[in-house]
Amino acid sequence: MRRRRKNKGGKRDPEMHQTKKGNQWYHRYAEGFAYGMKVHAGVDKDSGLIHSVVVTAGNVHDLTPVAELLHGDEQVVYDDAGYQGIAKRPEMAGNGAEFRVAMRPGKRRALPHTPEGRLLDLIETAKAHIRSKVEHSFRVIKQQFGFQKTRLLGLAKNRCKINVLAALTNLFQARRQLLEAARA
Repeated sequence: MRRRRKNKGGKRDPEMHQTKKGNQWYHRYAEGFAYGMKVHAGVDKDSGLIHSVVVTAGNVHDLTPVAELLHGDEQVVYDDAGYQGIAKRPEMAGNGAEFRVAMRPGKRRALPHTPEGRLLDLIETAKAHIRSKVEHSFRVIKQQFGFQKTRLLGLAKNRCKINVLAALTNLFQARRQLLEAARA
């Protein structure tokens, strides 16, 4: 029996969209093609716990939901290279946080082999270690809970599922501290 990929009207989910990166279409997200949705998460740099989640269609730029991910008490925000220019956006005007955005990979590879270049590379490495907390959360969602591709139609259903998975991820990542507190 074949799985139905379209709704009753015979059309694909109108809320889900596809993105095209570069000039070629691929069939796997890791190679540059995404159909459906994106999950954006705000993660605390100290604890690694997710404090906010936004689900958008696949064609929405990563910078669009950033204001929804911030809770307002941030002093420093770490982002990957896709968030270049975030401090200049109008919704970030009143935000007093300092944005530390990663350098673009090509620019980082072109750093000179001088003491200044090595220092800049070390700074980028430190940023990457802090940003990796977000990737740990996504690893738990994908590997521990098996959410590697969506099987639901509509952003509302997927948003509910992602919110539950984010809460479960927080419990999974804080399990040792919770067990220690229960024993005490």
